[in-house]
Amino acid sequence: MLSCTTPSASAHQANKRVADANAFATTDTASRPQPQSTRRSVARAEKGPYYVDFRARTAASWGHAFVWYGKTSERAVEVAGLTPAGDTLAYVLGHITFVPSETGASYGDLDPEYLTASYRVYLNEADAERVFAYIKKLQANSPVWNAETANCTGFIGDIAEFMGLQVPNRWQRPENFVNRLKELNGGRQMVRLSAE
Repeated sequence: MLSCTTPSASAHQANKRVADANAFATTDTASRPQPQSTRRSVARAEKGPYYVDFRARTAASWGHAFVWYGKTSERAVEVAGLTPAGDTLAYVLGHITFVPSETGASYGDLDPEYLTASYRVYLNEADAERVFAYIKKLQANSPVWNAETANCTGFIGDIAEFMGLQVPNRWQRPENFVNRLKELNGGRQMVRLSAE
C-alpha cells in the first residue's frame, strides 16, 4: 500500500506556515540576482514569469508529494497537495477506506531540509492563469484521501497531466514520482498549454 504523508498541520499551523513561505519560496539557483543589464531579458526569455514546482519531501511514512506555484518575481508561494485531514487515526484509516482530506500546505511542505525531489516548470501569464485555476478547482473537488486511489502522487499527477506533461505511474514513492516526471519530460523547463 502507498501512503503520502503524516497527518497535516492544524489550520492555525498551516496558515502560519504559508505566511512563512516567503523565506523559502526561491530554491532555484537560477533565481539568484543577475547583473542588472541582463536580469529581465534572460528571466522572461528562458523561464517565463510564473511557475509550478512539483515537489517531494520526507515524512514518517512514504513521504509526500505536492506543488508550489506562483510568480517568479514574488517570494510568496502557494502550496497544494492532498493529505488526510486530522490526526494519525485518519491517516491509518485512509489505508482501508476514504477519509476527509486537506489540500493546502501540510507540515514540512515549506521546509527545505525535508525536500527530496523538485521539478520546476515555467509558464507564461495566460497559461499560468489556466493552470492556477485548475489547481484551485482540483483542491475544491478533492474531498477525500485514500492511500491507494486518491493520494498525493495522483493529485500532482493530475496537475502535470493538465499541463500537458508526460506523467509516470502514480503508485510509487513521491520522491521517485517527481524524479521520474522530470526524466519523462527531459527536464524541460518551459511549458506552453495547447489552445483551449
